[in-house]
Amino acid sequence: MRIAISGTHCSGKSTLVEALSEELPQYTTVEEPYQLLAEEGYEFGESPSIEDFELQLERSIETLVESGQNVIFDRCPADILGYLLSHADAEAFDLDAWLPRVQTAVRKLDLIVFLPVEEPDRIVLPLSQDAEYRQHVDEKLQEIILEDPFDFDVDVLEITGGPQMRVGRVLEHISARG
Repeated sequence: MRIAISGTHCSGKSTLVEALSEELPQYTTVEEPYQLLAEEGYEFGESPSIEDFELQLERSIETLVESGQNVIFDRCPADILGYLLSHADAEAFDLDAWLPRVQTAVRKLDLIVFLPVEEPDRIVLPLSQDAEYRQHVDEKLQEIILEDPFDFDVDVLEITGGPQMRVGRVLEHISARG
């Protein structure tokens, strides 16, 4: 299976990816595009620009299209799309030009595990984080992933709860799928 762990920043994605990799040793993990690009020396601005997010979207599409089976992705193109559509300069993003490639890539996934912001919030945000922007991205991701306006047609599992509960729900879901 190809599984993407999705959600806004500071939602527990990386923690879940790490825990799942311990439970599913036959799976490889792929870091989020931001980290992959940063490790390669790309320097992001303090507030990523539309161009920065488009570069992340390109990397997310590439890693997904080039992947084999049994992979857990920390983010997928739908996540980056959420950030692009929530950006202050969103009107500069050409959704129509990108959408066919995003759809093709996302449809290669077998499962998107979506981690919404919970109420009360389980994650204590660092003071450097903009809570309002995080909430806006969460709402946009809920629209994109749960309502599926772009016809990704991918199995989605929305999960909440503590880290062990999240791992258990994902493992149950995978097991039920066979």
